[in-house]
Amino acid sequence: MDLILQAYDVLLWAGLLKGLQLALWPRLRPALGDHAYPAAYPASLLLFALMTWYCGLLRLPVALALLVFLALGIWGIRRGDYRLGDIRALLAWDAVFAAGFLFALAVRFVNPPIGYFSEQYMNHAFLASVIREPVVPPLDPWFAGGHLTVYYYLGHWLMGCLAVVTGIPSEVVFNLIPATVYGTAFVALYALGHLLLPRWRGVPLAVLLLVPPSVPWFLAAGGDLYQAFQDTNWIVPGARFEFPAFSLFLGNVHAFEMATFNQCFLIFLLGFAWCRWGGLDTRARGTLALLLALSIGSMPLLCSWDALVYGPIVAAFLLVLSLRERDRSTFAAAVAVPAIALLSYLPYYLQLEPAGIGGIGLGFPPTDPLAFVAVWGGFFGIVYAAVARDIRRLPVLAAVAIPFLAAGYVALGIALVPLAYLLVRRRHSFPDFLCIAGLLVLAFCEVFYLQEMLGGDYSRFNTIFKFYFDAWILFGTGSLLIAAGWLAGRRPVLPAAARKGALIAAVAVLIAAPFALDVDIGRGLLGIDYPPAGYTTLDGLAYLDATRPGEAAAVDYLRTLPGGHRIVEGENGDYGYYSRISSFSGIPTVLGQIGHELTWRGNGAWYTERPADIRAIYEDPGSTVALMEKYNATLLYVGEPEHERYDVRLPDSGLRLVYDEGGVRIYERAG
Repeated sequence: MDLILQAYDVLLWAGLLKGLQLALWPRLRPALGDHAYPAAYPASLLLFALMTWYCGLLRLPVALALLVFLALGIWGIRRGDYRLGDIRALLAWDAVFAAGFLFALAVRFVNPPIGYFSEQYMNHAFLASVIREPVVPPLDPWFAGGHLTVYYYLGHWLMGCLAVVTGIPSEVVFNLIPATVYGTAFVALYALGHLLLPRWRGVPLAVLLLVPPSVPWFLAAGGDLYQAFQDTNWIVPGARFEFPAFSLFLGNVHAFEMATFNQCFLIFLLGFAWCRWGGLDTRARGTLALLLALSIGSMPLLCSWDALVYGPIVAAFLLVLSLRERDRSTFAAAVAVPAIALLSYLPYYLQLEPAGIGGIGLGFPPTDPLAFVAVWGGFFGIVYAAVARDIRRLPVLAAVAIPFLAAGYVALGIALVPLAYLLVRRRHSFPDFLCIAGLLVLAFCEVFYLQEMLGGDYSRFNTIFKFYFDAWILFGTGSLLIAAGWLAGRRPVLPAAARKGALIAAVAVLIAAPFALDVDIGRGLLGIDYPPAGYTTLDGLAYLDATRPGEAAAVDYLRTLPGGHRIVEGENGDYGYYSRISSFSGIPTVLGQIGHELTWRGNGAWYTERPADIRAIYEDPGSTVALMEKYNATLLYVGEPEHERYDVRLPDSGLRLVYDEGGVRIYERAG
């Protein structure tokens, strides 16, 4: 794809995000005041997701949601809400958004491919399915006849609907998503810093940029950047650990990664309520409660693992707030927030059909304390320094860790000491609250895990994987706010002009860093040779033109076909060059990556039946048409992988050849 066209796509995408934000901003101003402008970035995305979701549920064009924002914008113009002088004073917020947006965009620009080495095929398949047929529930692209009622898909839905209204193709949108997430998360975290700190307000943004101590340790031991990331990724035996910067470089666009902006937004809303609730009138409190409900209500659909963490956090927060304020409107908000959160997406819960969590397990061997410190040592260094005075004043409380240390749970003991001192404080700051929440998540992961499909040594794989990511945001943001408070209390060393120049230089370095480092996870970390060297683009499928031009052309053809099709393609497990046609086109296939579907749907007759039927479609001419009819499949794809996987023998009748180019044949079922 031409770079000029890609630049146009970026401007169109960013312009839409800006338009949504500007339309909503004046409506938030009575409640959030000077923080309404930054809050409108994430709030407008969540509101757009909600409205388009109901359009999809009612089978209405999702573009109708834009009419609501258009009406809000017109209303704001008529009320005189968009005075140029006011907006000029708020441009610093846009600069913060732009910094996060351009940094993540640069990372993806030098590392664009949508490959099979991780879950990129899955996430692009969801995105392409939504773009192709934006209906609720979205079609499962890897299970013909099924829907994504087995998965949390709102992030893919949101980004897919933004693609629908802009007309930007999915392979470019895939690489615009991290930029959107980082820009929105940056502005939410900066708003939190602006709320709590007189200076050093940008420090909380570092939670999205920092790496664990293990990364420089592995680099010092002689490894390269890619190997240091990989070693950190698997540092906890039987589990996986991702932190935001690694997720960005990996480029999965997984649900929990897209949900990062909502985590940051919810943390800001809680911080705002903590600091400003007592000074708000009833109407402003109602608006803030609605925003909290929108954020926490969207969370189960964005990433259900996040909801398991933040649901109890929000409940505890509302309880503490009610006990602190002791007035009727606060108690009403404490009841209304969870009720509205549940009702906002009630049809989703009625449609939900997950294989589910099998309960809570415990008794897993403790985490290696060295690995634990290698991940969390930086944040623990800050929080231990924060409670050092408390330890000296009341050293006996540190004994809370002794039973766990004796039992071999050293990592748990490390977490419990600062947790105990933070809990017994008479007055808690909001950073204390975040650190307590993050430490509780870490403590939970040391004792319990959620039972699911993975077992044995990998029983707590996803518990660590998803909960550690949330703990990184909570504990990291809290400890960084504490550190920023220390810095803000010191006299500035540089004059204001020099500080401003240093800030501009730091942002420039941040955006230029991906180009300078030439960060390429696919080639550098995983050894996948995407040609050519120096491959820079936002088109995640551009590499197909060089490596598999026949398939690239076939995918382009399939994208011209109207909705309603289902396709048969080769099936060969997970994490290989299969399930690629359904992923690239969004057309549902009989069965995609079987391991993922097993996780979502549980074991059933389909597990053996569908792979066998796919083989018979390709190898038994007498069964081909009948089995395609069984799954209502209208198209049959035959490319090089299908010839490698099957002894392809097709019937002489019942199929019509509709495409034959570049070593690819596509047949359409007659009748």
